[in-house]
Order: sequence, then structure tokens, then C-alpha cells
Amino acid sequence: MKNYKTYWLQRSIGVNFLWLAALVFITSCSKKNYALLPEYQFKCEDKKPDYGNLNYWAAHPWKKDLSDSVPKPLRKNYKKDSMVDVFFIHPTTLTSKEDERWNAPVDDAAINSKTDYSTILYQASVFNEQCRVFAPRYRQAHIKAFFADEKEVAPYFEMAYEDVKAAFEYYLKNYNGGRPVIIASHSQGTKHAARLLKEYFEGKPLQNKLVCAYIIGLPVPDNYFTSIPACKDANSTGCIISWRTFKSGYTEPNFVAKENFKAIVVNPLSWTTDSVHISSVNNNGGVLFKFNKIIPNVVDAQVHNNVLWTGKPDIFGKIFFRKKNFHVGDINLFYMNIRENVKHRIGMYWKR
Repeated sequence: MKNYKTYWLQRSIGVNFLWLAALVFITSCSKKNYALLPEYQFKCEDKKPDYGNLNYWAAHPWKKDLSDSVPKPLRKNYKKDSMVDVFFIHPTTLTSKEDERWNAPVDDAAINSKTDYSTILYQASVFNEQCRVFAPRYRQAHIKAFFADEKEVAPYFEMAYEDVKAAFEYYLKNYNGGRPVIIASHSQGTKHAARLLKEYFEGKPLQNKLVCAYIIGLPVPDNYFTSIPACKDANSTGCIISWRTFKSGYTEPNFVAKENFKAIVVNPLSWTTDSVHISSVNNNGGVLFKFNKIIPNVVDAQVHNNVLWTGKPDIFGKIFFRKKNFHVGDINLFYMNIRENVKHRIGMYWKR
């Protein structure tokens, strides 16, 4: 497990801000959206988030936020069901090389705007038809922490996790009310989500309330949990779903090749863990640089060792794409399949 822990402290969402970064995060960098910064300005007196205050939630069912957004083609038949909650832990958005901070203040207007107009809009929204969405702001570690000495950066990740933990405890005490819950995350969020599942769900009464966990973008060893298995098919509940996306045929980067454990990799087009290639005709749509546009058949998918292989996304200009790490698009490339799977898996949970 030592190598696994070291990996989690060395790798993150932004190994490369590949071509998809420009697509997924474009809204967070535009002058139009940064004109909205005053909405994110509030003062955190003691630096610790107060989760009784809605300002400290990027997404919350008691306020209008970007997780409520629905792509235009889906709005006509959109019928919200909120019998289940999702607790979503967002990825790293403190990424500037010029930023000397190791942890992001939760009252930083620019970071909050970037978070909401990227990951909350393009990732957390995938759950909004079937779930109430809770996504805390937290003092996330800077992306550079993933490339530094493990012992030196441990306190920064610990600070981030302590906020996530506090938010989840507040959620349990004040909002859950015995409802089933989905844990969801991407990249740095997955680092914290795995620990949260280990501490609060595995072997605890709360495990019976776990519909499933979509913890994506960082490797989850198949032996990390003792009683929470990987999801084996689309009908499984109480289980883990995870993957990392790379270009098909790509020889794994060194940090993947050196992994001495088997990671959980679920194919989001078949929801199985086998290595069968699944054609892009089974991809019901990705949501990339235009949130209101669903792109069908955008990529295929195949489990290959510890990662998920896909072809180049079938969009205009793909001939110019050179990057082979599609990490930023882990969720966006399979947006509709995830959305539909959430509904199906919740139905199976109720049947169970």
C-alpha cells in the first residue's frame, strides 16, 4: 500500500492540461463569468468553513447553483426525483503556477468561480435529475502538492480532508435524515472520497445506505476496501465505480506502469470490469465545451490493465489533438451514460 499512497500524493487532475482542459474549463476563464465574482465574495473569519452557511457549499439543494443546470436537449423531459442524495467532492481547481499557497481559502472569489463554472457545472450536474446535490467548498491542496515530497505535503492534504470530513458530518447531522446516498468525486476529490468511504461506510451502519460510489480519476486498488466491492455490472449497488481515461493504444505513462496493484476500472459504456471493447455507438453522449450540446457516440471504451482506453473524441478538429491523457474529460466524455446509470442504479437499490 505504500506505493499506492505515494502515487496519490504525486499525481492529480492536472498532469496535463490537455486539449480537454480548454473545453471543460473554458467558462471558468472567460471575462463574462469572472464578472460574476462578487457573488463569491464573503469573509471566512477563522479560515475554517462554516457548513451551516450556504456560502460554503458549491452545490446545495437549498440554493440555486450550477449543479442545477440541465443541458438544453434534456430539459423537455426533465423530471427531478430527490429521494437520494449525492455528496460530491470536486477536483483540484487551485492550479496556478504563480500561486504560492498550498491550500485554497474557501472565500477566494476567483477559485470559487472557477470551481463552480467548471466541475460543478460539467460534473456535479450529471446527478441532478435523480439526487439532491451537496458539494462542499474545502481548503483543497494546490496541484503542486501532488508532485512534492509525501511527508512535506501531508499536512496540506490533511487540511483538505478535514474540511471534507466536517462537511460530511454536518450533512449527516442536518440534511441526510436516513436517506440513501451516493458518494461521487473526481481526482483530488477521489483521494478524499476513498478515505471518507473507508472511515464512515465500510463496516458501518451507513454502508447499508450507500447506493454506490462514483470515485473517478485516481486509481482505487481493488483491495483498498474489504467489504465494499467494485461494481461488476449496471445492476450492482453498494459498490465502487472508478476509471482513468487514456487514448487507446497508449503505452501507460511511467507512473501507471510502476503501479504494483490492480486498480478498479469499470467501463462506463458497459458498466463491467472485463476487457471487452465497447463501441462508441453505445456512448449516449458527452458534454464538452458547450454545456447545452450533447455529442453522441463521442468515444468508445475498453478496460486495459489499470486504465480505460478510448479513441480520440469524435468532434470537429480531432485530427489536431495530440494529447493522450484524457483525464480532464473522465466524466464529461460519458456524461449521458453516467446520468442514465445513476437512475438505473438507484432503481436497483430500491428493489434491493
